Amino acid sequence: MKKILFTLLMLTPFFTACDDLFSPAIENNRDIDAMYKEPTFAQAVLLNAYVLLPYDELPSSDLVTDDAVCADKTNDFSKMSTAWTSKMNPVSRWRSCFNAIQYINLFLERCDQVQWNNDKVLNALFNLHFKAEATALRGLFHYALLEAHGGYDEGGQLMGIPLHFSSEDANTDFNQPRASYDECVKKIMEDLQVGIDGLPDAYVTLQDSNAIPQKYRNMGATLATYNRAFGDHHHGKLDATVARAIRAQLALTAASPAFSAGSGVTWKQAAEYAAEVLQGKTIDLKGWNWYAVPDYVKSLPAGTNPPEIIWRASKGEDNNWEKDNYPPSIYGKGKTNPTLNLVNAFPAANGYPITDALSNYDAKKPYEGRDPRLAAFILYNGQKMGAENKEINTQADGTTVDGLNTEVGRSTRTGFYLRKLLNPSLNISSTSSTKADRYKARIRYTEIFLDYAEAVNEASGPKATIGGCTETPYSILKSLRERCGLIEKGKPDPYLDACAASQDKMRELIRNERRLELCFENHRFWDLRRWKVALDKLSESANGTFITMQSDGLNYREFPAEERSFKDEKYYYVPIDYSEIQKYSNLKQNKGW
Repeated sequence: MKKILFTLLMLTPFFTACDDLFSPAIENNRDIDAMYKEPTFAQAVLLNAYVLLPYDELPSSDLVTDDAVCADKTNDFSKMSTAWTSKMNPVSRWRSCFNAIQYINLFLERCDQVQWNNDKVLNALFNLHFKAEATALRGLFHYALLEAHGGYDEGGQLMGIPLHFSSEDANTDFNQPRASYDECVKKIMEDLQVGIDGLPDAYVTLQDSNAIPQKYRNMGATLATYNRAFGDHHHGKLDATVARAIRAQLALTAASPAFSAGSGVTWKQAAEYAAEVLQGKTIDLKGWNWYAVPDYVKSLPAGTNPPEIIWRASKGEDNNWEKDNYPPSIYGKGKTNPTLNLVNAFPAANGYPITDALSNYDAKKPYEGRDPRLAAFILYNGQKMGAENKEINTQADGTTVDGLNTEVGRSTRTGFYLRKLLNPSLNISSTSSTKADRYKARIRYTEIFLDYAEAVNEASGPKATIGGCTETPYSILKSLRERCGLIEKGKPDPYLDACAASQDKMRELIRNERRLELCFENHRFWDLRRWKVALDKLSESANGTFITMQSDGLNYREFPAEERSFKDEKYYYVPIDYSEIQKYSNLKQNKGW
């Protein structure tokens, strides 16, 4: 993609001449119709949509949940916690997603007329590829909008978003109403299906013509033409597997309590769509800390995915994540502060919640005998981090810059710092900084396994299977708890066994495992809303731990680090931007906003 964009820039001429002193210079703006004879320019139009993909690299929406707060109280997400309005809405996706859809529609309207190649077969293969890719991308952006802005209007009808299937210009009537939620689901499914039908499961350069899928052979594809149109040089773009995964995400959202009454999607259907993604897949043993596995990052061949990853961004080398989130004593900004709420959600080492008497939890030694994911994901008092393996002190005595609320805007507000996603051994000082290889995982197989587990449990119970997938909710959770070392492989898991006797208890455990496995990957905000949890849970304060030294050792006291004001039904649904509502009379706001 970078090569294509660079080529596009090189093709854009800069005209200079003496005549420019006396007459207007020729502008270097390209007309969109230039794509007809310039396939590189045509691809660059579509690549604008990739630039706008709705995936955040670091925790953002997590900062307004019970999982984390931002150290900087002036941050928009900190403001949102107590003053979330349709004017101040940092989780809005309205403008960016519709911008991407505009580029996609411009591309689709011209794709058939682009001369992709002089060879007729290759031209047809390229055209099929790019049309299927663009259409599925449009489905993705419409889904991102629906997830963010679908909701009930003042009349009690479950509404979606305005659907855009053609490009807009000066003559367009922009004053369009929202489509119903079920219509949006249907149309998005149709777009994703185009991608599933037209694209390969993965972009692979084949060595044997017998391996060419029949649908491409029917078009006259040879080994050479297939590899040019669908080979591994297309790695990183949306393929049929990604389209299936997005469809599974959409179905899970639509089947959830917040939307099921008007979506037309059942839990069984959601399970079936997830099962299609999981055919032939097993839970990857390295998947729980994929970001820290050397052969998953540094030695990962260009464009390839490790077993845990369905779709990822490009690999790069930087230390930006560490600069944002390391504690201040090792030169970081300490931005993401995990909550005590999340810390307490990690079970004891025997698999029982720490609130259960059988957990043997010791409140005087709160981080000992716990789920291994706690130490891997969250930096707590006494842990070490940074190039010098410095011990981090988050106590409330004010003696270190890492201590609770010691330095406004940088020191932790909860007693914890982020560890997940970061390289724990970098030097990010201005004089001798080091960098790490990394990439952003957009969709992971763990997420889809959890989607499947949730949907199957709701449809048929803890030990059922649906859609040809041989896994059950029970077996998935057992594998997840074993792979991180919480439960030794092959050993009994008595708490999981107890939960498997009840659909309600299994629901509670699935939701908690989802919270732990996907923490700081911007799922929690949307999960709480699609589950339509009780308002007291939605507005639960984000708590911290106040640590002081006493004669008998450290004392830990819980306190509210940041209050949440989401105490009204309207907070289950995200508003449409105020400016859009003011401009268009036919565009109706979600109820209460």
